[in-house]
Amino acid sequence: ETLEKCVYCPKLCRAACPVSNAEPVETLTPWGKMSMAYFAGRGDVPIDEVHAKPAWACTVCYGCKERCDHKNEVGPVLLTERAELFERGVAPAGAVRAAERAREREADIANAARALGSTSDATAALVVGCGYLVHHPEVAQKAKAVTEKLLGKPVRVVESCCGLSSHLAGDAPTFKKRAQALAREVEGADQIVAVDPGCARTIQVDYANAGVTVREPRLLVDIAHERIDAFSKASDAAEPVRYHDPCQLGRVLGRYEEPRAVLAKITGEPPREFERNRKMADCSGGGGVLPLTYPEASRGAANARIAENERLGGGKIVTACASSLRRFKTAGADADDLVTWLARGLGI
Repeated sequence: ETLEKCVYCPKLCRAACPVSNAEPVETLTPWGKMSMAYFAGRGDVPIDEVHAKPAWACTVCYGCKERCDHKNEVGPVLLTERAELFERGVAPAGAVRAAERAREREADIANAARALGSTSDATAALVVGCGYLVHHPEVAQKAKAVTEKLLGKPVRVVESCCGLSSHLAGDAPTFKKRAQALAREVEGADQIVAVDPGCARTIQVDYANAGVTVREPRLLVDIAHERIDAFSKASDAAEPVRYHDPCQLGRVLGRYEEPRAVLAKITGEPPREFERNRKMADCSGGGGVLPLTYPEASRGAANARIAENERLGGGKIVTACASSLRRFKTAGADADDLVTWLARGLGI
């Protein structure tokens, strides 16, 4: 039913997709991607890499859903399609590489988590997120320090990957294996804190779909908002900042005002806004393994957001997502993670 609604729709959501905006090809619009999945399911097109690839032309940003009268779940449908196509051996090279990387870096993630230092008997478990641990270790270290200060007790850093990268690549068996490993590791914790919203969403939603049960994690940004009086204005907060809504934190988990409120407390003024923000915010192009499957579209989405920031008067871009942070930084933007500002506001 979801596929049919997209196939017979007059493409009202086409301007919402960061991929088709960066690469104006009809097949890469939400309508085109869902139509290809629909035709493949009916046997109208061959099941091969050429016809499979559009399923990976999606960051799972949910921008199209916000503009859809039916609130169609395009992202989740395409993730299901990816798993089926991956199992059939027709996933595009970029997706296969993403799955391989996710498997190869298991030890690196565990080592990076151990490097943060951890209290083995701590009752609170901290899921930092692979993106922070591998690509932004300085942010990961601050996330641990911030969490411990806000909770008033030590935390145990989770060494297992939540499996999000494998899930996005379409590698369902590895995703379930990672989910089960994380579930075993956090068993017995009285609370789980998640730094990266993608990890939080995966644990909250995708684990249940895979038959894995885990205590629902608390978002670090929620804890920071609850303890907002613990923050002071940062002494080095002279430069204006502009807040970028991460898709998973905003459209999926519904956190729009919490990060803005805490950021305003630390900088001394509300953050500057992009023209399209909150539910209508544009995607950075960093999610959904898009940098590997459609690298030009990924760069195009990031460059468009960076150009908008400059056109509106500039300022440091602050986000709250490891994928967005990496995408902006690799595109040359002056960008920070919200965690960095939380640390400043706590004098860390």
